[in-house]
Formats: sequence, structure tokens, C-alpha cells
Amino acid sequence: MSAAADEMQVPNPDSAKSTERRALGVACGAHALHDGYTDLVYILLPIWQNEFGLGFAALGLMRTVFSGTLASFQIPAGFLAERFGAVTVLALGTAHAFAGSRSLKALGTYNFAGDIGKMTLPAVAAFLFIVLPWRQALMLLGCLGGVAALAIFFAMPHFRDLAAAPRKSNGSASPAVPVPGYGFPLLLSVGVIDSATRMAFLTFLPFVLTAKGASIQTVGLALTLVFAGGAVGKLVCAFIGARIGAVATVWLTETVTACGIVALLPLPLEAALVLLPVVGIALNGTSSVLYGSVPDLVEPAWRQRAFSIFYTGTIGAGAVSPAIYGLLGDAVGVPTALLTVAAVVLVTLPITLMLRPALVARPS
Repeated sequence: MSAAADEMQVPNPDSAKSTERRALGVACGAHALHDGYTDLVYILLPIWQNEFGLGFAALGLMRTVFSGTLASFQIPAGFLAERFGAVTVLALGTAHAFAGSRSLKALGTYNFAGDIGKMTLPAVAAFLFIVLPWRQALMLLGCLGGVAALAIFFAMPHFRDLAAAPRKSNGSASPAVPVPGYGFPLLLSVGVIDSATRMAFLTFLPFVLTAKGASIQTVGLALTLVFAGGAVGKLVCAFIGARIGAVATVWLTETVTACGIVALLPLPLEAALVLLPVVGIALNGTSSVLYGSVPDLVEPAWRQRAFSIFYTGTIGAGAVSPAIYGLLGDAVGVPTALLTVAAVVLVTLPITLMLRPALVARPS
């Protein structure tokens, strides 16, 4: 019995790596389907506007309700993760399995999978809308979720002990604070602005393209191009961030995002389609660096809660921004609203400079 107990106390490195790969694989599959579902909304916005006679503010409100529901469950999911463990793996993918530069790379892979879903499902939906009414097409895509839920249930490894271990090693009963104290709030503020920019841009993009003469199928192609670029950006920027640092990477991606949005407005449709993958790389690449920096600013025992707070803030910002910018779009028009979006994203640049010392002083 003692030998068996000793064997249980000493983890097998090969087994641990295999479990990590399995967790990452299942989480990536779930993320791909989840993000594909959520971003189907963008290709549906022009359809809903035409069928229901909605203005930009109403469309933005619909997007807000949808994303707000996602945001409102992030912190409750974090509490469930602390109690049940396996929920964390599904909700946050690799957030307690990796740290440091490994977290940037692992979360980059996780986010890359999400953009594969964003790239694939809108393209599939655009094809289905050709051969089926949009309601029937969505019902067909919805059935895929039921099949995926069963697959995740049986394939996901159990992480109850892994999730609980950091809590046992840390005797504190109160949450650990970021190191230094201002680091995590600053990172969260950058994430909020970045998410608000991304959702506002994606909300307006179909209308910019239809004004240039794009059909619904072309809008689906355009979204696929954005998400294809985003998939590359999330993977590549995570590795770039691990090499040159989060601050330099955020400056690069946010500057390219602002310039790309401004350049998109005067271009004809064909040139705009060529530019969209580049915008997608910058637009989505920032998030991998931000998510991957969370473990560097929060003690291990409370990373689950920190991620739930971070996701609540970023998803919440993405939920609110379409409604706010929708009102602005109704008031001043889509081009001016998008120029405002491009200007706001540049606010992240001075914030990241203030964040630099916090990223240098990392917890052990």
C-alpha cells in the first residue's frame, strides 16, 4: 500500500504531458465550435436587418444581449471550476495547465482553434443559405452542437486534483493580488478596449461591404478572410509575444488594427477583401498575448478566478460595444463610427507602457 501511495504521489511526466495534450485538444475542439457559433451572428445581421427592418442600434442591442449572456456566466463558471475542476478545462482550456512562456504558446494554440471555427462555420453557413432558408440552415448547424457536447463529455480528462493542488499549497483564504498591484487591472483595461474594438468592427464590417456592393455570400467570404487572418494572428502573435514581449507585440498589433480599419473605408470591394486577412491578423492577434499574460500577473492558486474576471470584462466589453457604436452609427453613419473605433484602439498604447514594469516583476 505504501509503494502504491508513493507511486500516486510522484506524477509520471509522460502521463502528465499526454493529459495536457488531451486537455488542449478537447478544449481546442470545443473552442472552435463555440467561436464558430458565436460569430455566425455577424453574417446574420444583414439578413435580420432586411427581414425585420432593424436599425444599427437595434442590431447592436441584439449583439449585446447575445454577448452579455456569455459574459455574465464567466465568473460563475470560475466558481464552479474551483469546486469541480473539470469545468475549468472546458471554460478556460489551458489556463491552469501552463504558465509563463508556455501559457502564451498554449493559449495561442487554443485561440487559433477558436478562429478556425470562426473561419469555417460562417463559410459553411453562407453555403447553406444558398440551398436552404436561413432558419433551417441554423437548425442544421445547431444539431452539430449536440453531437459535440457528447464528445466533450466523454473525451475531457478529469482535473479535479490538478485544479485543487495550487489551493492546497497556498494557505491563504483571500484572493492573491496581481504582482505588482496595478498589473492585472491594466491588462484587463487593454483587454476591454481590444475586445470592444473587435466586436464593433465585426458588427459594422458587413454593412461596409454591402455598401461597396457585396452580396451575402461575399460577406460570408469576407468574414472567413478576417477569421483566417485572425487564426494566423492568434497563433503567430502568441509566439512573437513570447519572444519580444507582450508590450511590443500589443503596440504592433493595435497600430496595424487602427491603420487597417482606416484604410478599409475608401478601398473598392476587391481591394478591401485583399486587406481583410491583414486586419484579421492584427485584430485578433492581440488577445493571445493578453490572455497569455494573465498567469504572469496572478499567483497560481487564483488564476482560475483571474481568468473568469478577465473573460467577463473582455466579453462584457464586446457585448456592450456594438450597442454603443450602433447608436453612434445611426447618428453619424458607419464610416465615422469606424473611424472612432480606430481612434479608441490607440488608447491601449500608453496603457501598455504602464503595464511593462508589472510584466517584468512576475510571481514565482
